[in-house]
This record gives sequence, C-alpha cells and structure tokens, in this order.
Amino acid sequence: MVSVNNNGNSSSLIQVRGLNKTYHRADEQIQVLQGLNLDVDKGDFVAFMGPSGSGKTTLLNLLGGLDVPTAGAISVASDEITHMSSGKLTEWRARHVGFVFQTYNLIPVLTAFQNVELPLLLTRLSKSERRQHVETALSIVGLGNRTRHFPRQLSGGQEQRVAIARAIVSDPTFLLCDEPTGDLDRKSADEIMALIEELVAKHGKTVLMVTHDPVVAARAHTVLHLEKGVLVEGSKSRQSVTAGGVV
Repeated sequence: MVSVNNNGNSSSLIQVRGLNKTYHRADEQIQVLQGLNLDVDKGDFVAFMGPSGSGKTTLLNLLGGLDVPTAGAISVASDEITHMSSGKLTEWRARHVGFVFQTYNLIPVLTAFQNVELPLLLTRLSKSERRQHVETALSIVGLGNRTRHFPRQLSGGQEQRVAIARAIVSDPTFLLCDEPTGDLDRKSADEIMALIEELVAKHGKTVLMVTHDPVVAARAHTVLHLEKGVLVEGSKSRQSVTAGGVV
C-alpha cells in the first residue's frame, strides 16, 4: 500500500512524516519539499512524476540518505535515518539502498563482474562468497555470459543491466531509480522496465522511481505526482507482489 496521508500504515517499510527541504542561494530561500508525508510497503513499486524542479530527485536523495531534510522524519524498516551520524548513515546506505541512475556510472577499466563486485569489497564476505553474489546478480539481469566484458563492449541497455546488478548485489531493502531509462531507446527502455518489474514481482524488491516518461511510469503499481514540493496521489494500476530476497 502507498499512502500520501498522515494516517498511513504504521508498519510500512518506508515512513515519511512532515518532510521539508529548503536550499539557500545567496539571500534567497528555495523550498523544494513542503510537509511531505508518505508510506510505502514492502514490495511496492512507486513512480514519481512532476515538472523539473518539483523535488523528485531531492526526495529520492533524502530517502537514500544522500541528503538531509530541513525538517521532518524518515524511517526505513524501523530505522530513523534523519538524525544518523554521517558514518552510521554510510553504513546504513550500504546495507539498505540500491541506486540506479540515468547515467550508468560504470568504471570503464573494470569488467562487468568487477563493477558489480564493487559494493561488496567493503563487506566481510569472502572472495568465493562475493563471486557467488555477483554471478547471481548478473544472472538475474540476464548477463551471466557477459562477466568479462568491459562497458565499452556492451550496449546502453546492457550497461544499465550491469548497473542494476550492482544495485541488487548486496540484496538491499529497496531500490531508488532516478530516470533509469532516460538514456535508452524505447526497446531498451521496455526491456529495463520489464527487468525492474521482475525484481518486484519475483524477487520482492521495493522500488521507488523518478521518471518523466508516462509510458515508463505506467509500469509501476502507483504513480505519484510532485507539484511545487507537494505530493499528490495519482493512479494505482497494479497490486504489488511480495516474495523472498534477491541473493
């Protein structure tokens, strides 16, 4: 269930209450988010839409612990992240959040395997355990036969698949996707969205996605609109499916 009201399910995976974000530019205050409330359950797939400057990416950055709010609270799986220290927030992000961006952010001199393995190098997993996780993640995204390929040897859609494998390799609590199809043609975009839908339906991932594309947004369970920093509930087209973890 997704709710933009204060009376959301107290057991929701993600709970946002009274979220405000204001930026200061010279003597000007720019209020990007205003009193935002949101509840997202495990296994939900939510798309955020809205004009440029409406606060979509700011919201994703706050949910992922990449930025801190001016006021309000964010809780994920009972962890209240708003007032965490920088060090604890870094640890929390590594355990709980997978990021997928419009630009794939792959390291050109590393193979697909090595790019996906990067988040695991900071864990206590052994080399064999890391290999198992990486091979599983690449298999899930359909690139089990591309482990030794470098980014320059892959298509844009394949590069984004590697980026998604990197995002899920540590089995995060939820995925944040910022325009994941923005650099892709329609065919590749459809393939990436089918993969994200599979991560939700088959592997129980919770996904929050920003997009300008209504065709892409329609693949989500719920579409929410941000208008001048205020969240407006949109359409609900599917029921979320909850399953086991990815790896």
